[in-house]
Amino acid sequence: MTAIISASELASESTGPNPPLLLDVRWQLSTAKAAGEPGFDGRAEYTEGHLPGAVFVDLDADLAAGAGPRGRHPLPEPEAFGAAMRAAGVSAGRPVVVYDGGQGWAAARTWWMLRWTGHPDVRVLDGGLAVWEGPLESGAVQPEAGDFVPRPGATELLDADGAAALARSGLLLDARAGERYRGEVEPIDRVGGHIPGAVSAPTTENVGPDGRFLPAGELAARFKGLGAADADGVGVYCGSGVSGAHEVLALAVAGIDAALYAGSWSEWSYDGTRPVATGPERG
Repeated sequence: MTAIISASELASESTGPNPPLLLDVRWQLSTAKAAGEPGFDGRAEYTEGHLPGAVFVDLDADLAAGAGPRGRHPLPEPEAFGAAMRAAGVSAGRPVVVYDGGQGWAAARTWWMLRWTGHPDVRVLDGGLAVWEGPLESGAVQPEAGDFVPRPGATELLDADGAAALARSGLLLDARAGERYRGEVEPIDRVGGHIPGAVSAPTTENVGPDGRFLPAGELAARFKGLGAADADGVGVYCGSGVSGAHEVLALAVAGIDAALYAGSWSEWSYDGTRPVATGPERG
């Protein structure tokens, strides 16, 4: 099963015998907001125009619990996530395709959470809404309730201690912008820098100018150059477990399994006792 789907493939599958359920997860982190506040909610844009039949999912409300010591977007309780997904029409026996406005981060977070909780068939629209050339519809879609019951653990999840250990024994990738990794700026969290031993690997470098992922071979070469080929395990973190999911998705496209540290830097830096490295080196 591939992790992404092209717009043309989606158009074809949408007229097939088992069309995928479409989830619209338009959202954008606003660095102008204080840490802990929600990001940009794309519900208004969704109502104005979305892929036919798509159901809106709110990242802050449906894919995260409240901000606090566990980070800015800690994982919700499985029961709450399951209820939100069933309300959106998600069923175990129906394929799911997720998209956002084009950045891909929110769609990847949804993809990762559904995979982590055991959904067998979920993909991300490569390039998001920006690459869709078909018709759009307005208004809100009220789907029939789904039957999906989350069973966490289908993919690997790291906690803070696990991330620290992997940075020493394997490869821990930091998906944030390089200047945040180096500690030169920190617009959101308590302090800048990175987890000691982590390697800078901005997820923005996994896509081309049109927002689509680079070809699988190019992604594989990039991650090999970062040390993934010889590493005893690969993990990813970011600011709050959203853009990090996008890097896990890029790794999946490249054929590499990777764990996500969902609490990420917002959880790590909240705890003032944990070490912080700065500068371009792993530390």
